[in-house]
Amino acid sequence: MNQYRFHNLATMLAFCACLVVGAAVPAAEPDTLVVYSGRAERLIKPVLDAFQASSGIRVELLSSGTTELVNRLRAEGSRTPADVFITNDAGSLERARELKLLQPGNLSDVDRAIPAPYRAADNSWIGLSGRLWVIVYNKNLAKPSDVASLLDLAEPKWKDKIAIPNAGSEYLQAGVSVMKVVHGEARIKQFLQGLKTNAGAQIYGKSSQIVEAVAKGQVVLGIVNHYYIYRHLGTTPDAPIALLVPDQQEGKMGAILNVAGVGITAQTRHLDAAKRLVAFLASEAGQKQFADLNKEYPLRPDVTADPALPDREQLRIAAVPLTRLSELREPAMALIESVGLR
Repeated sequence: MNQYRFHNLATMLAFCACLVVGAAVPAAEPDTLVVYSGRAERLIKPVLDAFQASSGIRVELLSSGTTELVNRLRAEGSRTPADVFITNDAGSLERARELKLLQPGNLSDVDRAIPAPYRAADNSWIGLSGRLWVIVYNKNLAKPSDVASLLDLAEPKWKDKIAIPNAGSEYLQAGVSVMKVVHGEARIKQFLQGLKTNAGAQIYGKSSQIVEAVAKGQVVLGIVNHYYIYRHLGTTPDAPIALLVPDQQEGKMGAILNVAGVGITAQTRHLDAAKRLVAFLASEAGQKQFADLNKEYPLRPDVTADPALPDREQLRIAAVPLTRLSELREPAMALIESVGLR
């Protein structure tokens, strides 16, 4: 079901739930900062724990799907206990901004630290870490020269040899949004039809499942966010997998980069504490934790990425602004559904 067509029903259900439970909307403790997070808890909790230890401000974390949290913020309205919203997709952050669920930022230090392409125009959200949408391949079954572009994965020679995310993946939705701008609707519809045919039953809900299928040789290639490859290699260093950054040749689209980010809710009752958390996440210490723990790209230019990652400065990146990912999402979802991907 389309993410934003899902909105009305999900919002209605969430709103009804709030009416039914009445005062059951959780109330925050007076000195507790409530964080709604669309990121997996293991990816964000260590950084929040570090903030709590250094600031003395208690943090309460509620993790769920990004769409569910946006709908929950809408349904709770002024009664929400949430002070901060964190998620793993710039399109969802921009959607929250459009719905006036976030408040414009006024953090001069943060503004200077995070470059403008990774922030909302009014600073109601800022990016914290970057991830690339890449190809993972089995080194025993393919060579890097076998694939130059994401578009190559739709060629008939890859039938029954690739694994892809399902239609509910925010990463697939963002990737198709960017590719549709660059290549046009007709070309990307053809691409999606080829992907569906070539993947067959190898369509997964989690990037970790795609990496595992490639590592086991069940398929030759897969499309994932880059850090899932390093996470797998961290536990299984002998796995025969490697990363390929597509579309790097002259005239090609460039790699698709998305960001995890943060915004302060419009209804926060702890504005000063929320600002301190955002400032911490954007600080050198906070950015280094993202780089060290998750193998993501820090967005502060003065914080270096893990040396095992492809050098960000040497990469060609697709030139579609992150702030457009919200407006592009629904047409991309319609295109994904039109070829029968689920």
